[in-house]
Amino acid sequence: MSESGIPLPPATFEFLVFSLKMQAEMRLGLLKLGEGMDEELNLPAARHTIDMLAMIAEKTKGNLSLDEQRLVENSLTELRFRFVQVSESAAKPAPEGKSTAAE
Repeated sequence: MSESGIPLPPATFEFLVFSLKMQAEMRLGLLKLGEGMDEELNLPAARHTIDMLAMIAEKTKGNLSLDEQRLVENSLTELRFRFVQVSESAAKPAPEGKSTAAE
């Protein structure tokens, strides 16, 4: 149990992958943790997290179950695609008169 009394999830490979995926999504500004708590876009940190997940995929190649392999590959594909999307949209200036925040 954690100090707050909330039980911690089991330390599994799946949880590690989901943790890294969530961290990358937060750095890409894709997760909103609450009203007014928008995560700041941090592309270098997102790229680093994606690279760490790719390194784990490479180092564990041949040692994963089919489900674990699919989880890693699908997570990497999705994160890389979203990274490109966010990078391209961040490079474009926002159109005048339009707000980028959801109202």
